[in-house]
Amino acid sequence: MGTNIENGISPLQQDKISYLRCSEVEIDNVYQAFKIGFSDYIVKMEISKEDFISRFFGPEGNSLEHSFIALYENDPVGVILGGIKVYENIKTIRCGTLAISPDFRGKGISHKLFELHKEEAIKNGCKQLFLEVIVGNDRATNFYKKLGYEKIYDLSYFSLADLTDLNNNQSTSKVVVKCIEISEFQKTIQKWDYHINWQNDLDYLIKIPTNVYYGAYIDNEIVGCIAANPTGKVSFMMVDQSQRIKGIGRYLLNTAIKELDLPKVTISLPNNSLLEGFLNHLGFKKDSLSQYEMYLTL
Repeated sequence: MGTNIENGISPLQQDKISYLRCSEVEIDNVYQAFKIGFSDYIVKMEISKEDFISRFFGPEGNSLEHSFIALYENDPVGVILGGIKVYENIKTIRCGTLAISPDFRGKGISHKLFELHKEEAIKNGCKQLFLEVIVGNDRATNFYKKLGYEKIYDLSYFSLADLTDLNNNQSTSKVVVKCIEISEFQKTIQKWDYHINWQNDLDYLIKIPTNVYYGAYIDNEIVGCIAANPTGKVSFMMVDQSQRIKGIGRYLLNTAIKELDLPKVTISLPNNSLLEGFLNHLGFKKDSLSQYEMYLTL
């Protein structure tokens, strides 16, 4: 029987591949497609079905209705997860993951899933497509480039295991740091101009009930904020431009460490040289893992 040279798959096999919305199949199929697609990934993705559902259809913002699955003779062989929201004032669809079974790669399935993903974006009035890809995954990066995506931001990860020096930090008497409600946190950060990655923006943060928020005040005016989690993840930290290099950022971080009894601290950030310099000064180490944030404008 002849072979489709472009896709590397026979016409008969092509007929056996069907594409459905993830909302039209059992969640077990979606999980299995994800699991097998990431079975040989450069970063281990060993995650239970319960954690997969909680994470990818919780804070990550994906929706079964906006996601698509590829089935070969009713067996899951590929999946693309999609989430839609207004991201930095632009209606955006994010590819939460694109995973293809190793045995079915190079057969046009990823292209078809992306076509459905893009059609979903247009249908819902999105103005851009967005995704993250690990630096070093050249096959995926080149694939997305061919689809029209451009690398816009670098996303870096930092960690600090020895918190001794931070715990010894003392603030100036003018600064008061206290726990604040998320409403106050939201009102404050909306005054500042910044780019934050998808997993750290406000929509993501409010879906994590264990996050704690602190504000730094000078004369009853809030001049800095931090969002931290008891796991040690700091999702947001910023000080008003007029109040920087005064130890306020360090005091915010120190307060979160002490009050939450953090064992370590991890922070991710996209293209923020000032914050990166601040973290380096405090002894944070840059992780080997990094990502590109890629965009396609519609």
